[in-house]
Amino acid sequence: MLEVEEVAEALAVDLGSGLSSAEAARRLAADGPNELRGTPPVPIWRKILAQFQDPLIYLLLVAVVISLVAWVLGGRVGWPVDAIVIAVVVVLNAVLGYVQEARAESAVAALQEMTAVTSAVQRDGQLARIPSDQLVRGDLLILAEGDAVGADARLTEAAALRVLEASLTGESEAVEKNVSALPGPTALGDRQCMVYKGTAVARGSGRAIVTATGMATEMGSIAGMLEATQEEPTPLQVEVGRIGRMLGIAVVIIAFVVVMTVFVISEVRTVADAVTILLLGVSLAVAAVPEGLPAILSVVLALGVQRMAAHRAIVTKLSSVETLGSASVIASDKTGTLTKSEMTVQRVRTASGQAHVTGVGYAPEGSVIAEHGAELTGGPQLAENIVVLSGGSLASNADLQQRNGDWQIQGDPTEAAFLVAERKLGVTDRRVQRFERVAEIPFTSERKRMSTIEKDHEQGDSLVLITKRRARCAAGTLQPGPNRNRCRRADRRNPAADSCGCGRTLRRRAAYAGGGLPTGRRGRER
Repeated sequence: MLEVEEVAEALAVDLGSGLSSAEAARRLAADGPNELRGTPPVPIWRKILAQFQDPLIYLLLVAVVISLVAWVLGGRVGWPVDAIVIAVVVVLNAVLGYVQEARAESAVAALQEMTAVTSAVQRDGQLARIPSDQLVRGDLLILAEGDAVGADARLTEAAALRVLEASLTGESEAVEKNVSALPGPTALGDRQCMVYKGTAVARGSGRAIVTATGMATEMGSIAGMLEATQEEPTPLQVEVGRIGRMLGIAVVIIAFVVVMTVFVISEVRTVADAVTILLLGVSLAVAAVPEGLPAILSVVLALGVQRMAAHRAIVTKLSSVETLGSASVIASDKTGTLTKSEMTVQRVRTASGQAHVTGVGYAPEGSVIAEHGAELTGGPQLAENIVVLSGGSLASNADLQQRNGDWQIQGDPTEAAFLVAERKLGVTDRRVQRFERVAEIPFTSERKRMSTIEKDHEQGDSLVLITKRRARCAAGTLQPGPNRNRCRRADRRNPAADSCGCGRTLRRRAAYAGGGLPTGRRGRER
C-alpha cells in the first residue's frame, strides 16, 4: 500500500486545496459518474409480454384458439363464450401483474431519489458538498460522524475514525481506521488506511483521497458478480410450470381417448358427424383447463405484496413474494452477517445490584426494572442507573431522532444504545437541560477512552469531566484474559502493595462478573 504522498502524486491532487473544478469536470467526463452499473430500462411492451410467459397462460391461450376454431367450424352460432371468458381472464391477470410491478418500480425509484447521497469534498481550496455520483478519482473527501462514504478512498488524516463496514464484511462492529500504510496485500476487512463506498462513518473525522469510483470500487465488484448471476425461477414458478405441463399432457390424452372411443362406438356416416365428435373432444379439453388458476395465483401474490408493503418491504415481482417463505435453511458464518447492527442495553449492574432494560432496537419502548420486577422509582439504585446511562449519553456523539414515525440514529450504535436506555429511564430531558458540553477529547487507540467536559447548570455551572473507558486501577491497567486478576503495578497477594486500590477494584470486578456489585461501604469504594 502506497504512502499518502505517493497516492497524492499518482492522482495529481494537492492535499491542501484538492482538485480544481475544471479538472474534476474533465475526470468526470473521462471516467463517468460514480454510479453502479444498472440494468437498462425494459420497454413497456416487453414488460406486458412478460406477464404471458407462463406455462398455464400458454395452455389457456391454446384453449382460446381451439375454442375459436370450434366456434367457426360449428357455424359461428351465437358468441364464443368460452374463448371470450378465458381471454378476459388472461388479460386481467396480465394487467394485475403489470400494475403491481410498475408500482413497485415507482416506489424503488422514489426511494432512490429520497436517499440520494452527498459527499463533502475540498475543491478549489473550498469545502463543498456535492452529489456522490459526481465524485472523481483524486477528490479530497472530508469525512465526519454520520457521513456515508461516497467512494473508495485512501485516508490522509484520521481522528478517532471508526467506520461501519457491515455492508462489505458482515461485521457489526465499527472498524478503527488510521493513515499508516499497509505492509503488503491485506484482506478487505483489515485495510485500516482505506474507506469504501457504501460504508458509513460511526465516529470521528478524517480526510481521504478518492482512489476508485463507480464499478471500480469494492461495492462495484459485488455489483458485477450479481450481474453475472443468472436469475433462476422461483419455487412457485417451478411448481406452476410443472402443473401446467402435467395438465396439458393430461388434457390432450383424455381428449384423444374420448374422441377415439366415441368414433369406435358410434356410427359416423357424414363429415358433420365427425366434426361433432371432434367438437366434443375440444369442449372436453377446454373444460379441463383451469382458467381461474392464474388469476387466483396473481390475486394471492398481490395480497402478499401488500402485506410486505405494510412491513415496509418492496417486492418488485409478484412471483418473488413467496421466495423467502420457501427458505428452509439460512447458512451464515458469523452472527454479524444476520444482525441489524442495532445495539441494545439489556442490563445495568451497579453497587446496588442489577437492573434489567426491556425492549429491543432503537425505539425507546420499554422500561428499567429492578431484579424483583418493579420499576425503579427512587433510592440509590435509581441514582446509580441515572449516572451510568446519562453519563454514557454525555460521553457520546451519537444522535437519536424520530423521523416519519421511525427512530433513527446517527453515529456509533453502541453510543446510541445509551441514548435509548436513558429515554426508557425517563431522564433524557433533565440531562439535556442540566448539562452543556464545553469541550471533548475524542476516543483514540492510545487513550482508549472518550472524555467530555460538561457545564452543570444545577451546580452553579461547575465543570464536570465525564469519561467512558475500560476498567483501570489507579496505578495500571487490569489485565484482560487469563491474567485479569493481576495488576501490572500491584500484587494482589501483598496487602502492602495495594496502595493503588487494585485489590478493591479486583473485588468489584469479581462481584460484577458474578451478577452484581456488593452493597455497603466496600461496594461504594472508588
